Amino acid sequence: MKPYQTLLPSGAHWSLMMRSGSALTLTDVEGGANVGLLFYNPENLLERYNAPDTLKCQHTFRLTAGHCLYSDMGRIFCGIEHDSFGWHESVCGTLNAAQTAARFGASTYQQARNLRHQNGYDSFLVELAKYGLGRRDMASCLNLFAQVRADDSGTLQLERQGAAGASVRLRFAMDTLVLLHTCPHPLSASQDYPRQPVQIELDAQHAPLPAMCLERDENQRGLRNNALYQLQGEM
Repeated sequence: MKPYQTLLPSGAHWSLMMRSGSALTLTDVEGGANVGLLFYNPENLLERYNAPDTLKCQHTFRLTAGHCLYSDMGRIFCGIEHDSFGWHESVCGTLNAAQTAARFGASTYQQARNLRHQNGYDSFLVELAKYGLGRRDMASCLNLFAQVRADDSGTLQLERQGAAGASVRLRFAMDTLVLLHTCPHPLSASQDYPRQPVQIELDAQHAPLPAMCLERDENQRGLRNNALYQLQGEM
């Protein structure tokens, strides 16, 4: 079975339930793309991606190959199986409508159709609504292809945004509802609204988390939490 592929333009949003063992690959086709991501447990939508625990339990600020992405129940949604960019952040969040208008100018669908200046916050809300979720269900997101550092004063700076052909493959350790958008990063220095597309590839071929994702004791414990959760569902 060939993997499914589609090209998502900038300023767009998308969602799908990924089965345990399947893989999602996201590729910055032209360079300069941003991908905002949220994860939820489709069996219990109150369980969602937890950025602080993801960073804290792996003693890291950046996310790359070998790291796992955690839920707020201590379970692993997925692991980063492959990463040719090398740095993804989970502290900056996403732009809302007012911030986007201030940065890139006001733009409505009636004026610009699909070239409007869509923002990440509203994009997430549109996808959340499809599953009966709303503002209170929003969590801090993951931003792919964004290298962010803090300077000596603690100010966050976006040092690098995407690279042509850079790709990230996520291998899922449990059934996961994935929400994403391709709207600008909050720290983008672009003067014009970014227009870089992102390729999405889905591979349903089942495989476990790679060994490099389980080198930390914390991640092994997270995977045991997954196994216990699955066992409860089978009893």
